Amino acid sequence: MNDQVVLITGGARGIGAAAARAVAARGASVALVGLEGEELERTAAACGERAAAFEADVTDRDALTAAVEAAVGRFGGLDAVVANAGIAQAGPVLHADPAAFERVLEVNLLGVYRTISATLPHLVARRGYMLPVASAAAAVWAPGMGAYNTSKAGVEALARTLSMEVEHLGVAVGCAYFSWIDTDMVRGGDAHPASGGARDKLPGPLRKTYSVQQAGAAVADGIAGRARTVCVPGWYRAILATRTLARAIARPEMVRRAAELEERFVADVVRRGAAEASRPVGAGGVAGMRG
Repeated sequence: MNDQVVLITGGARGIGAAAARAVAARGASVALVGLEGEELERTAAACGERAAAFEADVTDRDALTAAVEAAVGRFGGLDAVVANAGIAQAGPVLHADPAAFERVLEVNLLGVYRTISATLPHLVARRGYMLPVASAAAAVWAPGMGAYNTSKAGVEALARTLSMEVEHLGVAVGCAYFSWIDTDMVRGGDAHPASGGARDKLPGPLRKTYSVQQAGAAVADGIAGRARTVCVPGWYRAILATRTLARAIARPEMVRRAAELEERFVADVVRRGAAEASRPVGAGGVAGMRG
């Protein structure tokens, strides 16, 4: 990736930070965009001299555009963009705090759109590569994750539409699907009073946690190969190809679990209030809600 410039949103921690380290190790210059300025600077420092941090909220069009223009000014252009910034909250649609639910959609879906809007002209100029980050949740849905499922399904649809629209301009567009990655967001979900322990009931391969290094390497491989699909684990491609069947098989168990999750979530609302019970999980979720 020598002489390539890669911009990554949500670069302060988790998959974004791991992807930044992976592409920097392969010789790319890295522009990190996101919240949590100190964490963002630490990640940039870990990526070496050809990395820089640009603090901006992906839901703030003006701030995001300014960060992108600053990155282009620093590095001369963009060859690849990873639209990765995202947060998650737990709780059924009926009981979730509307502000938290809407914030997840704002960050995960409209934030990806705004990232694409701000960076796409630069990718067209260099016939580059765009990688929006969806999720395994884009294909198979679980109760208690309504905002997250919806946002990631929307990211997938946006990525696949964009791919058709810009191919003739020389821009390649992929879509990333990650299962359970060892991030603060996933750990926060596991610790939530309502959703905690739900993953333990899944079949072995479906509950396995994968490292951020695996996700970061997959992103770097995807950029290098201008891949249409990036998956961790790789076998999730089979789920994507058979998603209608997978949803039908999973639905009876998901319905049963929804009733249990609702009971636990309502009890948490009684203890802590709807806003706190619905708050996006993990340090990144806290920053995203604050932003």
